[in-house]
Amino acid sequence: MDLDTVRTFVAVADAGQFQEAAAELGITQQAASKRVATLERSVGVRLFTRTPRGARLTIDGQAFLPHARELLRVADRAAASVRTGRRPLRVDVLTSRSAQSRLMRGFHETHPEIDLDILTIFDIDTAVAAIRSGALDATFRAVAAPGRPLPDDIDSVRALDEPLHLLTGPGHALAGASSVPLAELAGHRIWMPGLAAPGTEWAAYYDALVAEFGLTIEATGPNFGSDALLDTIADTPSLATFMGAGSRLVWPSGHDLRLIPVTDPTPVYPHSLLWHRDGAHPGLGVLRGHLATGGEADGTWVPRWVLPR
Repeated sequence: MDLDTVRTFVAVADAGQFQEAAAELGITQQAASKRVATLERSVGVRLFTRTPRGARLTIDGQAFLPHARELLRVADRAAASVRTGRRPLRVDVLTSRSAQSRLMRGFHETHPEIDLDILTIFDIDTAVAAIRSGALDATFRAVAAPGRPLPDDIDSVRALDEPLHLLTGPGHALAGASSVPLAELAGHRIWMPGLAAPGTEWAAYYDALVAEFGLTIEATGPNFGSDALLDTIADTPSLATFMGAGSRLVWPSGHDLRLIPVTDPTPVYPHSLLWHRDGAHPGLGVLRGHLATGGEADGTWVPRWVLPR
């Protein structure tokens, strides 16, 4: 069913005259009449009775009118959902409990006028493909891992450096420390199940951390999620794990877990914002301005291949 014919039918029904409806639509009276005739043939009934004073809806026309209005409303909503500046800004964060998610929450509180769709995509290749296809406006990632340069049409900027903390249970040897120098973690077992997922940017980050500081990071065992990780750390004095300072996790009070800042230097996980070079959503520029940061903080560490600020 052609929407132009439906729109013309509604205009004639509202105006009561073909001539007035045609003027409103910016077409000739003859064109308006032809459109309505085409619609009548399509639905198989007469929709108007022509009179000397104009056009009057038939019983079938009266029945069809509310459905015609709804067709036009649905079509308008469909067009608005993909129209730049009218649809929400679509941004990918790794998880809903991540520092990236908290960053976007702060952006929403500062700019409530910008509608947001927050998505979660696991791997960088899928996220970049979604940006290039137009399904996504931006994604937060750590870029770029060695041998995995970004495509030429993808831009990025360092958006957030998230310090890593050591998470231990109450029986761990470092549980009472107010902070711990990074070099002192050599020899301690740091357990991060699921870290070895192939091709991920976080695996490349921790590989560089291990190589430079001689750490022992174990990725053994299935990844049953954050709750299982916290349970194990609380019950196993020999294990600790790294946790981003911006991650939002809640654990039972009986776990008595300790978050200990890592220093000298502080390893920071470098979150960058990625977007398509031709990205036209007006909210994207506002987001980039909101995330603007200064230079790299003194006393921090990132892999040598991480993009500069």
